[in-house]
Amino acid sequence: MIARILASSCVLALSAGAAMADYSLTILHTNDFHARFEPISKYDSTCSPDANAEGECFGGTARLVTAIEAAREEFPNSILVDGGDQFQGTLFYTYYKGAMAAEFMNKLGYDAMTVGNHEFDDGPEVLRGFMDALDFPILMSNADVSAEPLLADTLMKSTIIEKDGEKIGLIGLTPQDTDELASPGKNITFSDPSEAVQGEVDKLTAEGVNKIIVLSHSGYGVDQTVAANTTGVDVIVGGHTNTLLGDMEGAEGQYPTMVGDTAIVSAYAYGKFLGELTVTFDDEGKIIEASGQPLLIDAAIEEDEATVARIGELAEPLNEIRNKVVAETAEEIIGVREDCRARECAMGSLIADAMLDRVADQGIQIAIQNGGGIRSSIDAGEVTMGEVLTVLPFQNTLSTFQVSGATIVEALENGASQYEEGAGRFPQVAGMTFTIDPSKPAGERVSDVMVGGEAIDTEATYGVVSNNYVRNGGDGFSMFVEAENVYDYGPDVADVLAEYLAANTPFTPYTDGRITIVGE
Repeated sequence: MIARILASSCVLALSAGAAMADYSLTILHTNDFHARFEPISKYDSTCSPDANAEGECFGGTARLVTAIEAAREEFPNSILVDGGDQFQGTLFYTYYKGAMAAEFMNKLGYDAMTVGNHEFDDGPEVLRGFMDALDFPILMSNADVSAEPLLADTLMKSTIIEKDGEKIGLIGLTPQDTDELASPGKNITFSDPSEAVQGEVDKLTAEGVNKIIVLSHSGYGVDQTVAANTTGVDVIVGGHTNTLLGDMEGAEGQYPTMVGDTAIVSAYAYGKFLGELTVTFDDEGKIIEASGQPLLIDAAIEEDEATVARIGELAEPLNEIRNKVVAETAEEIIGVREDCRARECAMGSLIADAMLDRVADQGIQIAIQNGGGIRSSIDAGEVTMGEVLTVLPFQNTLSTFQVSGATIVEALENGASQYEEGAGRFPQVAGMTFTIDPSKPAGERVSDVMVGGEAIDTEATYGVVSNNYVRNGGDGFSMFVEAENVYDYGPDVADVLAEYLAANTPFTPYTDGRITIVGE
């Protein structure tokens, strides 16, 4: 049995006295794994074999195998579920798409998962192939897929599983704005999460199920809203915002977070933690006790040798690409979501500068990179292509176009519109400066926009470089869809970044005040 190496668990006792009919269930859970099959560094990027041998790494599927086996021994009546976003994040996904995730999720013995927005990155086709390879259901309640032949009558809103003689209802939930975040196609429409969940709760309740768990890839804030706006939901297993709950440093709230009678849990991301929540129900299906804590998956947990060997086998076709050294950096290049979705970050400035440098001779003045497209930091020392691809895993291409100054301001307002949520639309830029006041209403937060040192002219036309995802309306940038002189087929942004680093090696990271946040 693995020693519990985090702070003592948070226990919530909701009533005294346990009846004979009480039923305890342990919910083991992960979320936002993002193809991190190999161990990760403290920066959430790939960890070197040497660092792993020295005990400096976290996560990795081989450690999860060991941790989950031990948890099942300790908690025999348990389920294993996932809060979405298994897809995207490393070369493993780029090369294998959903096949590798399916293989290892089946090995780990998951009981169910929900659809994350990144499960739609390559359209319904890849999602359907992933579903066909799974030994367990994948769920999504708040979407109408009836017009999508690949998913209609296949992708369920909810399901019922049985554990130790009791029926457990499971409901899936995905971001309502998935059509802006990924590529689900035009045949799928997304709906209000609370209404969708309540509809499935009522259906499950009518079938005699009184223990209901929502697998929600919608974010900590939305999870709390769903808990407050619905009845009959016992547990919400979260994802999407990479939220860590618990008593440890960096946690955003209690584990579980209680909203009414609903227990909300989340276990950060990338396989760094395994969530372990034990809930006890009375005979009417009401939670009378909830306790647990995410388990840190660090070097104290041994790697399963067979899994290490299998991952090594699958890595062979990728190693030549991943191990190529492209540059050096004098210090860590910060690319964590907490920075890149809230303020100017060193990685954001670097990527934007690299994009602008690539097309400056084409009359392009401004670069805009969505903060959500930045997926990792890079540590000091040699920079490999594998690290670059971990930062920019989406195979987005460089896109150039022309829009008015007014459209640029509209785009910046969109980027600042979900500041409180840490949304991926936050803009990292080059060639311009601006100020965001988060205390103001969305749509009125941006001021002091300067391009090339001059106040922006809302009537003038500006050349912009971004990635094809943003140019085609991703992350709410719909104002760019009708841009003029569009070219979406430039080089992969990861290649642009690698070449810029190579041309400026050894690289020293920087921020230079191009984005001002009022109040900071």
